Amino acid sequence: MDEFQTGEEAAFVVDEVSSIIKEAIEGAIGGNAYQHSKVNQWTTSVVEQTLSQLTKLGKPFKYIVTCVIMQKNGAGLHTASSCFWDNSSDGTCTVRWENKTMYCIVSAFGLAL
Repeated sequence: MDEFQTGEEAAFVVDEVSSIIKEAIEGAIGGNAYQHSKVNQWTTSVVEQTLSQLTKLGKPFKYIVTCVIMQKNGAGLHTASSCFWDNSSDGTCTVRWENKTMYCIVSAFGLAL
């Protein structure tokens, strides 16, 4: 990794991160129907795949990735997050994915080194 990255090379690009997250979700869950016994496996796979692909970008960030999978049954889900960081260098991306039986919400936070 270069010592002096500038501009987009060292930026948290939300569109790029969003694509990585969507690919991880599709790869882990794909067309599966909700199965309680598979949720731990799916969430682990989504966060590990996302984290792996983010680190392969070679950008100077520490990453935090969270994943929530919830069965579609009419229940409500409310989430919130708050960060104290540098808006010029740090960033976040949240993707909500769904199919007929479940929701998957993944958030990735990038904190510049």
